Amino acid sequence: MNAVLLAVKWLCLVWAVTWPVTMVTGIRNPGRRRHKDVYVGEHSKNKHRGRIDHKLTRQDSTKSLLIKTEQLLRIEEHDFAMRPGFGGAAIPVGIDVQVESIDSISEVNMDFTMTLYLRHYWKDERLAFPSRSNVSRTFDGRLVKKMWVPDVFFVHSKRSFIHDTTMENIMIRVYPDGSILYSVRITVTALCSMDFSSFPLDTQNCSLELESYAYNENDLMLYWKNGNDSLRTDEMVLSQFFIKKFHPSSGLAFYSSTGWYNRLYINFILRRHIFFFMLQTYFPTMLMVLLSWVSFWIDRRAVPARVSLGITTVLTMSTIITGVSSSMPQVSYVKAVDIYLWTSFLFVFLSVIEYAAVNYCSTLEEMRRLKRGKLPTSYNASKAMAFDGCFHDSDIALTPFSRLPTSMTSNHHRTPLQNPEDPPTEGTRLRRQRSVQENVDLLLSNSYLIDSYSRMAFPLSYLLFNTIYWSMYSS
Repeated sequence: MNAVLLAVKWLCLVWAVTWPVTMVTGIRNPGRRRHKDVYVGEHSKNKHRGRIDHKLTRQDSTKSLLIKTEQLLRIEEHDFAMRPGFGGAAIPVGIDVQVESIDSISEVNMDFTMTLYLRHYWKDERLAFPSRSNVSRTFDGRLVKKMWVPDVFFVHSKRSFIHDTTMENIMIRVYPDGSILYSVRITVTALCSMDFSSFPLDTQNCSLELESYAYNENDLMLYWKNGNDSLRTDEMVLSQFFIKKFHPSSGLAFYSSTGWYNRLYINFILRRHIFFFMLQTYFPTMLMVLLSWVSFWIDRRAVPARVSLGITTVLTMSTIITGVSSSMPQVSYVKAVDIYLWTSFLFVFLSVIEYAAVNYCSTLEEMRRLKRGKLPTSYNASKAMAFDGCFHDSDIALTPFSRLPTSMTSNHHRTPLQNPEDPPTEGTRLRRQRSVQENVDLLLSNSYLIDSYSRMAFPLSYLLFNTIYWSMYSS
């Protein structure tokens, strides 16, 4: 009993001592309570923010989704350095191509540049995953590095690259049963063996070839997934060509060291536009040939005019031929444009040679007359030659031909079966054909006839050449 009373007294004493201190502290130090309230408030806010962050973490599961995806696809459980079904039958890989554009075609380098979407279809059961909704999962290029993809490359390619703006243009889609769609956007520059024998009236057949680099036909079988519909093209407009046909094909390629490989072809036929070359090459060439014929209507004694006209057309033709040759590859065969240009150059050159022949014949004719004494004694040949290179017909006084006797004239009208002593028969004449030597002498003695014949012979010959040329190469 005494112990209980002692304990009660002790508690009363302690309460009596601490109560005034508590009252004084609460009155004289209000900031302490304020700090306590702030601490409680911040603690409650941090606690509330923690709940929000936890809720956002549950909604934004990017990091955990990647881990779940790798676990779902069981990427870490398999060795994806080996193809699906390793050691078994060849895995079929379907190919689907959509051509976006043909960027350039170079005749000098004999290549073309094409941008396309290349899609692969195959099945890898190692990537199958359970799904109630049968919904596929789509990923970008970061997952491609962790799984197996076909090693398709472009045969005879010079340069190629995968577009990487703003990210690598790679897409992979995995279906629950393990079917995979792998799509990539590529620009490739490949070789095209062109035949320029009909240039610029030519048609070129180029192809882009796809093949597996490591897996032969025993391990991988490439095929067009949808047959002829596997190749799609957007509407394309080229500057020098128009596309006649796009079609896919397939075949086998043999290598002596590694065996047979499946190969797919993207074939396209290009027809060259001729209008550009008509403006740049054919029309100027035709005009130069026509211009060279103007000299046939210029007086043969106007030496400076005819010589300068002939030299100008020859030099212009040489410039056109050089310009065309510089933009073409150095091939060892004759092109259609070479035939046209060099034949036209030959016509221009012959027009110059024609005037040289006219001038020579004129000089030779007048020299013969001078030797026969048919020129007046007061005629100064050196002055006439110094002026324009030939004698002047106006300065030459020719003696008229004497008339033949009547008896000789009447004998020429007799027939071979008629006796010369018999009287001539009316209406019978004998025309003796001139020999080649007589025709040459006639031209030498009448040089102006060369120009007269050239005015008809050159245009008709050039017209015949154009008819044959365009009928051969336009078909």
